Amino acid sequence: MSQHIQRNIDSALRTGLSRTQLWEAADKGLIKCWEIGRQRAARFPDLAQRCLANELPVLGWKGGVSRSLKKNEKYGSLKYLAQWQGLRGEDLDIDLAEERSLTCSRTKMVVTFTPDRTKYFNQVAEVEA
Repeated sequence: MSQHIQRNIDSALRTGLSRTQLWEAADKGLIKCWEIGRQRAARFPDLAQRCLANELPVLGWKGGVSRSLKKNEKYGSLKYLAQWQGLRGEDLDIDLAEERSLTCSRTKMVVTFTPDRTKYFNQVAEVEA
């Protein structure tokens, strides 16, 4: 059974929740990551514009790219994808059972966002192209 995590961009930011409620509930922290992205968009409009231009900038979660690598593809965290959607001012829309690939408009790197932590957790560090 797939679990689809969705929130409308017009939803109010949640307040008063415990760490457990924010990070360990059924949404696996994706709503909090998306909310952080929304807040960062207001504080860092240049970063939001880069995301709107389909760039995948380096954020706090695995998935961003700073430059092209020898291997033109890598894996990233669904938490990155959630924050990126928030930075873009989009509704949160992530299926916890599916992978989604995006291509960075600046570096042309293909990043596959996956629920499988083992795919990106032990990934070889960035190597100069």
